[in-house]
Amino acid sequence: MFKVIVQDQCGCFKRSNLQNDLNFSSKDDAMLKAIEMKNIMNKTFCRKHDFQIQEMFNNLVIKFYKDEPVNSCCGNGCCM
Repeated sequence: MFKVIVQDQCGCFKRSNLQNDLNFSSKDDAMLKAIEMKNIMNKTFCRKHDFQIQEMFNNLVIKFYKDEPVNSCCGNGCCM
């Protein structure tokens, strides 16, 4: 059993018709669905996030990576 899981469910995902936690009997079918969903999410959502697919065991996880906050540290170690 292979699953497609949307880990980071932003507001756009929650308002969409896309479903989470889908089960497939073959890895190929799961991968095709994950790619389809990722493309829809990247093209039609608000574009605040860039969704990627990560394979974890028998799961294909769709997630986005949060940008690191900009650090205004001067670099001499006093800000830590």
